[in-house]
Amino acid sequence: MNPHLNFGIEEEYFITDLRTRRMSEQPPGAAIEACKTELGPCFAYEMFKGQVEVASPVFTDIAPAAEYLGAVRKALRKTLEPYGLGLLSVGSHPLADWRLQQATEQDHFLQLFEDYQRVARRSLLSGLHVHVEVPRPLDRIRVMNEVLPWLPFLLALSSSSPFWDGADSGFASYRQTACDEWPRMGIPEFLEDQSAYDAYVALLIRTGTVRQASDIWWGLRPAVKYPTLELRMTDACPRLDDALCIAAFFRLVVAYAIDQPRPGSAYSQTSQWILKENRWRAKRYGTRASFIIEGYDRPFSMEQWLFMAEQILGDAARTLGAESVFAHIRQMLREGTSAQRQLGVYQRALRSGEDLQAALSQVVDQLLMETSQAPSFDQRIAGSGNPGRALTGQVI
Repeated sequence: MNPHLNFGIEEEYFITDLRTRRMSEQPPGAAIEACKTELGPCFAYEMFKGQVEVASPVFTDIAPAAEYLGAVRKALRKTLEPYGLGLLSVGSHPLADWRLQQATEQDHFLQLFEDYQRVARRSLLSGLHVHVEVPRPLDRIRVMNEVLPWLPFLLALSSSSPFWDGADSGFASYRQTACDEWPRMGIPEFLEDQSAYDAYVALLIRTGTVRQASDIWWGLRPAVKYPTLELRMTDACPRLDDALCIAAFFRLVVAYAIDQPRPGSAYSQTSQWILKENRWRAKRYGTRASFIIEGYDRPFSMEQWLFMAEQILGDAARTLGAESVFAHIRQMLREGTSAQRQLGVYQRALRSGEDLQAALSQVVDQLLMETSQAPSFDQRIAGSGNPGRALTGQVI
């Protein structure tokens, strides 16, 4: 097992008006250009003018990822403040109105709005995306099949989108519910190996269904530009520590899958049925859900699933020097996900007599504060390599 498995992280952010606490509909062009200058080649535009994205360099350890993303959030916050704007890392903005948002005027995004109409217009969503390298000549689809059953676990931990269109949605991750309006999102098709995937992509292109393979947006997919598996299902996390923990756990699961003699051999049609059900439970209830574990007739809590994860992944975690990722997940379960914390602030505000707008503004205030917190992620999770070494210049 390679203890220096390459990975990268993408974070999407909402730009927020600090006076109204609403998502900025059309931030000044100078503000966006200043953000672009600050981040350089790691800056990326998003579908809406009120969003930006960072695509990290390639890392071999979690510690430099923590340092880099902590610096990015701080730099963006300082860049936006003179314009009266703030930064939110969260799956859905509690005070965003999709009807008012302005499209980013780039050909790629304008084509998405033309093709997908209101589905695209409603897609005010921010995700945490993690790439992990799958060394050649391993079959990425077989490795993906080994990893897939863990997606609901990761989604539940990341859940940060309980509010939609200015109201409590009833979901821990309404972002994933909104994603279901798009084609080719959510759970991947049941495919045995890379050749089956290639045939699937060829069919879609041949029939004019998609323009390119990157128009397949599953919650876990083989990246087109990089030799990686890309996790896309997880919500953006306000606390950087939580984002890093999720990235570390995903990297651990991929490392475990790569190390198997026949990765993905146990993944079946039944496995996919269970995966679909568990995803529903994760997006509805978050970490409070009960989950189906294949081979067992009783439901598992998140705590029980975590205990099983330690048994299955413990050796791989020790090889990566990442044993403490389990302790951080236990801490996340004790303290609650972002969705739970947001709902707690919202409900306390309503009980104290605040109206809906004021209660949601308090939620935004908490998210602004959490997004601005410096990482304190347990450095033992960084792995055994040089914690200062990042493969800069290669953007994932």
